[in-house]
Amino acid sequence: MSERSAPPGGLAVVQALVNTLDIETGGDALDTAEGRARFGLTEDAVDSARELRESLRATLLAHAGHPPHRAVTPLGDLLARAPLVVTVDAADGSAALAPVDDGPLLSRIAAAVAEAVTAGTWKRLKACEAVSCHWAYYDRSPAGRGRWCSMQVCGARAKMRRYRERSG
Repeated sequence: MSERSAPPGGLAVVQALVNTLDIETGGDALDTAEGRARFGLTEDAVDSARELRESLRATLLAHAGHPPHRAVTPLGDLLARAPLVVTVDAADGSAALAPVDDGPLLSRIAAAVAEAVTAGTWKRLKACEAVSCHWAYYDRSPAGRGRWCSMQVCGARAKMRRYRERSG
């Protein structure tokens, strides 16, 4: 739904996973072979991917100052299961957390979160406050107080609702 630009670094995969579910229509990209292939998932891994997605969504709502949308497994509990390794670049000595292999989505998400925490960008990935949306977006506003994935859609709806409540 968002017209915002992609988040930096590995946060793009986090955003993409959260945005596989269109809450308004109920459409779930993980129901399709194409949607699963985007994340390297088999049908057997879909339930775990959905659990991870909803834990991420709850965390992104917290980044925006909102309570969880429903009861979820805490994200930290899920990420603690991710096999990661510290890599060191021989050329410049820089270090990073990386998945042990390229396969598990959980490890790729954990590495992306670790990268974002280090870069100071993790708290800028948020979920839209509109209850019919909760789409993930990267908040590039100077003060970091963005509220909606799209000012033209979710923001406009919220402002129109408030206007009608005052006028009503």
